[in-house]
This record gives sequence, structure tokens and C-alpha cells, in this order.
Amino acid sequence: QVQLVESGGGLVQAGGSLRLSCTASGSISSINAMGWYGQAPGKQRELVATITSSAGTKYADSVKGRFTISRDNAKNTVYLQMNSLKPEDTAVYYCNADITRRLFGASNYWGQGTQVTVSS
Repeated sequence: QVQLVESGGGLVQAGGSLRLSCTASGSISSINAMGWYGQAPGKQRELVATITSSAGTKYADSVKGRFTISRDNAKNTVYLQMNSLKPEDTAVYYCNADITRRLFGASNYWGQGTQVTVSS
């Protein structure tokens, strides 16, 4: 089995910063792309940022210049540094990863989500 466990969410004032972390555990052979998705109340889940195994990154236009995604392959962990937060960044943030498991091949996995609330 594979688990993605997120941490680092919380309540912050506009202009503040948060750092989200997501660690994958289980019978992992390799991790390909990892990413963060946000789901605001009443809206669909949307891509925030992704990072490939070779550290290529992609960002939603709304977070470019404010958020930075990174990963530590040795720790099976992906991070999202969120700076200059705005009230519209308020959402549940989900970690996502393409993971190859020993004996079972590649699948896509989601974390349980962590709440980020930005007050004005």
C-alpha cells in the first residue's frame, strides 16, 4: 500500500506564508511526477503546481511568482512554499503523485488534504 501524508496547512493573514509538505510511504519503487492541487469551497479541484522527477516545474498562472514547488527524492517528499498569500488562495490543498510500486506497477495517488485559510 502507498500513503501520501500532508502537513503544514493552517490559518494565516493575507501577505503571510505557509509551507506544505507531503511524504509518500509504502512499497515504493519510484516516484515520477508529484504535485499540489487546490479545491476551494464549491469549486472543482485545480492544479496549483507540479514537479517532475527531474525537477521540471509547472504552475497555475494565479500562483506564479508567489508559490514554489520542490521535492526531496531521498525523503519521497514534495513541498509547496506559499508566499504573499491572498484570501483567494483559501482551499483544501491535496498532494498528488504518480508512484510505481514494486510488483504492482504505476498508479496515481492522492493525499487526504490539508486546509489553508487566508484571512483578509
